[in-house]
Amino acid sequence: MAYSKKHSFLLISTLLMILQLQFSSTNAAIKGGYWYSDSDLAVSDIDPSYFTHLFCAFADLDSNTNQVTISSTHAASFSTFTETIQSKSNSVKTLLSIGGGGGGPTLAQKFANMASQASTRKSFIDSSIRLARNNNFHGLDLDWQYPSSDAEMTNFGLLIKEWRAAVAAESRSSDKPELLLSAAVGGSDQITPLKYYPGQDVANNLDWVNVMTYDLYISDINPTQTQPPAPLKNPTGQFSADEGITKWVGLGVPKSKLALGLPFYGYKWSLADPNKHRIHDKATQGLGAVKYKDIKNDGAQIVYNSTYAQNYCFKGTDWYGYDDTQSISAKVAYAKQNGLFGYFAWHIEQDNNWALSQAG
Repeated sequence: MAYSKKHSFLLISTLLMILQLQFSSTNAAIKGGYWYSDSDLAVSDIDPSYFTHLFCAFADLDSNTNQVTISSTHAASFSTFTETIQSKSNSVKTLLSIGGGGGGPTLAQKFANMASQASTRKSFIDSSIRLARNNNFHGLDLDWQYPSSDAEMTNFGLLIKEWRAAVAAESRSSDKPELLLSAAVGGSDQITPLKYYPGQDVANNLDWVNVMTYDLYISDINPTQTQPPAPLKNPTGQFSADEGITKWVGLGVPKSKLALGLPFYGYKWSLADPNKHRIHDKATQGLGAVKYKDIKNDGAQIVYNSTYAQNYCFKGTDWYGYDDTQSISAKVAYAKQNGLFGYFAWHIEQDNNWALSQAG
């Protein structure tokens, strides 16, 4: 009888451990959000309770000195970003994001030039660490859009190796926790050839990467047919968020270091026929990107397409493809079920009363 009780106790304990492991595996390590400094959202108006990590975007790269800088326009908000966020939620980690897509080919070339030599990489690295510490950030985020050759792939790898070594050395000398290192990276071969990322170097030297699984189909480039801008799956085409994640795993980066990108915006088309309003129906023109908070027109019919995990809505000839709470929830579920590091939003000012942030 004593053996039976002991056996039962061990069995129950084992089952509880299994349940705990299963529960932990369904929770994301990161619920991230980018705050864009040129948006209309003041740092003081951010609700950090929906996030584990917030990215302050963007610091600049000086092409003459190869140092990371913060413009005078944004200096005040960047310097108090962490303090303001942590006054509301002291568990949230903050990262200074460097670069971005707004600079186009010119900014991409700045990164390529900086990464091409050891001395210029050192200028970038040392200045980034100094800025992060001086402004109380917990980490740094590289947003180089995008490495575009074998040489740039090699130099990207050298940059993050040296960055990791410098961050570790600074932590030892300052007796402070090591700065987090992440990067925002291409999310699909539709955007940029993912082969130009050094997968093993990414896996070895970055804490994680934010995979930008959006802007796969946009109205500016596809003006004659409605599209799902950021499909999770795509049975009728080659490109999707799942395709991008699969490619990253193929490059040697474990799922536990991949965060899935969630766009808080969509794209608008003008329908050729208001009675034909499904995905891939004919359009007369593409009308560009639209923030989520500006999409919900009164009287519009909202549809969730589970095949693509995309929402769309239409009213008259106006047609929007975008992520709504249903598609966001589906993508978050995908991230958890597939053991990804988590997910992140670009960018949080575009949300509507935190509706999408809550869906995560």
